[in-house]
Amino acid sequence: MEAFPNKIAKAVFVAAAMLKDGQSTLDMFSQKEGAGDLMREAQIFLYENGKDKPPTSIDLDKSLLKDLLFNQSPIKDITLASVSMRPIPFAPVLQKLVLTYSNYGSVRRFYIETTDDNAISPALQQSMCESNHPEKVFRLKGSDHSPFFSKPQALHKLLVEIAVIPANQPRDM
Repeated sequence: MEAFPNKIAKAVFVAAAMLKDGQSTLDMFSQKEGAGDLMREAQIFLYENGKDKPPTSIDLDKSLLKDLLFNQSPIKDITLASVSMRPIPFAPVLQKLVLTYSNYGSVRRFYIETTDDNAISPALQQSMCESNHPEKVFRLKGSDHSPFFSKPQALHKLLVEIAVIPANQPRDM
């Protein structure tokens, strides 16, 4: 969005980190209430360069995936997703974003809150929306962190609703 704002008609954040200028994903998760929660318990830091160096990636404890990411999803989808999951690189989690009003701020942003999300709590999602002012916030009731599994039809309906919202003026960050 920062690099090519004129190529993006609308940005839709679904159970996602919607960061502000100067913030990293780690910063966002650090403001989360209940610091000793399931997300922290599920994290497994991998040290491909040795234990004396910073972590290179983060994996999630497979035994906690259902409770963390898929607490409302059908078991067949959980099984498929669990075998497909891979560690994520750690360096981008630490990177503080540089976002400008003229680029990032010019892109229309919409947020879809997932109300039964154990990975990014509803309170944290609301906090991000209060800090980042998306054009509109939608709530997907009964959805976990993976609404494409737990509420696929409702997610589809919201995405179509967002797609047909008419164009308007650029807005504040």
